Amino acid sequence: MTYAIVGITGLIYLLQLGSVAVFGYANAAAGMDWLEAYGARINELIRAGQLWRFVTPVLLHASVPHILFNMYALVIFGVGLERQFGHWRFLLLYVLGGFAGNVVSFLLSNGYSVGASTAIFALVGAEGIFLLQNRELFGRQFGRAIGNVIFVVAVNLLLGLTPGIDNWGHVGGLLGGLVFTWFAGPVWEVQQTASLGPLGGGAMPAFHLSDKREPREVLTGAAAVILIFGALAAWGMLAPIAP
Repeated sequence: MTYAIVGITGLIYLLQLGSVAVFGYANAAAGMDWLEAYGARINELIRAGQLWRFVTPVLLHASVPHILFNMYALVIFGVGLERQFGHWRFLLLYVLGGFAGNVVSFLLSNGYSVGASTAIFALVGAEGIFLLQNRELFGRQFGRAIGNVIFVVAVNLLLGLTPGIDNWGHVGGLLGGLVFTWFAGPVWEVQQTASLGPLGGGAMPAFHLSDKREPREVLTGAAAVILIFGALAAWGMLAPIAP
């Protein structure tokens, strides 16, 4: 699923470039291509009812370095996390994280924004909660692993203070990943299976990891993100617009 997302995102970026080559910029002053014009997070258009803009910015990028950096980060964090979460739960995390990030960006940012970093921050948050909830299995490696996650978050939020970077989207994506994984992330336990054969007159037990999460808990995690950030989005759409 990680590589499928990279492929789809790359294809859409080629379409962005193609739209400029064929039709020119939709907004030359802002450097906005036609796919951005119809899919970026633009607050005024969201308030006008274009709710898909809470999700579609995840698939759009503003430049070649922008998409390369985000897709590199997606592969670095996504491959291992998808192995733990499974394909469809990982996809749900990615989409809901992007949604949460764009909701917070909508509430606290002006202008327009695009990029997969909202969803990627959700993956980072998910990894932190996954490590926390499975810390007994990681033993002494837990401290170093969770420290790395905290370091990555801190550094990238500091870098996000640079003008032109939608740091509120990063914060929202991080929160979305934390909420979803708290309820829906895999919680592994060691279970004994059939013996592997005789060992010194006895039998050598075999063990495997089993996820204790039930499908209904995954739905609970998804519902929590949708309800919390959906309510925030509704409040943002109905609240008076500051002059």
